[in-house]
Amino acid sequence: MSHSGQRRISESTVRRLSVYLRFLRELTRQGRELVSSRQLARGCGTTPAQVRKDLSLFGSFGKRGRGYTVDELRRTLEGILGLGRRWRVALVGVGKIGSALLGYQDLARRGFDIAAAFDSDPAKTGQVMSGVQVYPAERLTEVVRMQQIELGIIATPPESAQTVADELVGAGVGAILNFAPVEIDVPESVTVRTMDVALELEGLSFMLTSGDRMPSRE
Repeated sequence: MSHSGQRRISESTVRRLSVYLRFLRELTRQGRELVSSRQLARGCGTTPAQVRKDLSLFGSFGKRGRGYTVDELRRTLEGILGLGRRWRVALVGVGKIGSALLGYQDLARRGFDIAAAFDSDPAKTGQVMSGVQVYPAERLTEVVRMQQIELGIIATPPESAQTVADELVGAGVGAILNFAPVEIDVPESVTVRTMDVALELEGLSFMLTSGDRMPSRE
């Protein structure tokens, strides 16, 4: 099974791989041994051709007329997505979003351990929240380096996000999930994904509005 590490994979493809993996994990819980591209597509909201195209980027999977072995494909996708190991995560900002993330147990089940949290509020620092130590914001660089943290989550007000991002990058973090509603600037070697809930809702609003304006298909 060849792995094409030289080809640049689009973000949309990576997102679909995560959806495939979620579906395969559910099939594993159900005790299913085989799954076809058609069943994968139906369970993941795409087409059989797209499933086959996505998987072909990473090698040869399944057998014609038999489908894919659920456990084998699940383990392969976990490896492709870097989930064969555990990742240490720093959470910056323990407000409503940050607190919710600390309590989100599925993160640890999927290999993401929030190793340290940071906040500028003295009432929160020094506490242990959902089993995670909350440090003063000024100790971010020191603790991230000391604990060899590789991923960062920014859940601060927008005016603080860029400063936090700069500190995380300076401390050696290679990827950032940004919940602050602002774009942050980082070196090309650092990956950023911004989760702007309002922006996503505006996109849904557009789709609903456009749908209302489209002629009936009947």
